[in-house]
Amino acid sequence: MDLIIVLGILIIPTLAQFLVTSTYNKYKKVNNTIDLCGQEVARKILDDNKLEKIHIVSTSGTLSDHYDSSHNVIRLSNDIFNNNTVASVAIAAHECGHAIQDKEGYLFYRLRKMIYPVVRIGTILSYAVIAIGAFTQLLNVIYIGIALVSLGLLFQLLTLPVEFDASKRALEELKRLNLINPEEESGASKMLRAAAFTYVAGVLSSILELLRLVMAFTNNRD
Repeated sequence: MDLIIVLGILIIPTLAQFLVTSTYNKYKKVNNTIDLCGQEVARKILDDNKLEKIHIVSTSGTLSDHYDSSHNVIRLSNDIFNNNTVASVAIAAHECGHAIQDKEGYLFYRLRKMIYPVVRIGTILSYAVIAIGAFTQLLNVIYIGIALVSLGLLFQLLTLPVEFDASKRALEELKRLNLINPEEESGASKMLRAAAFTYVAGVLSSILELLRLVMAFTNNRD
């Protein structure tokens, strides 16, 4: 059973990463018909939603795109920022979806943002607490550590509706502003689904990790 759980923890994220990478590699080679790069698409969506104050900048890395609410900026990886591909359109629109969530006070976005500082600290401390509990043989301390680990799972669970909603908003904005045709919409949808699967994989891996920890220390207690 332990081996199955460990294999699941290793394999699920690997499969998710393979899916998103292969899908991205496919659609980054397909040019969009509007001939606009990711930065231009994002600018159109933001301006139409009265989010002119949000800046769009280029950042290093691959698929490192994100919305930074604390600095009112969308950071797009170089390929997404500069290229006029279906992948660029989809990912740029997705990040705009997060900015729109922020503006409208989308519930799950607000909850995730609110608990992030606690989750960050809890995650940093969790395995140290577990190690202290194991060293001192104090089961209650170990359970506190496992509870801290579960905060990360809670954050990931809140992330799922945030990501799926941002993708839904992205496709709606692209269609509403005539930034995508039906054929490209299919490709953009596949790109966004593949990206969303990485978050689903993260949740599954976290559940397996929690199960592994609980089983390990429960078995030791027995």
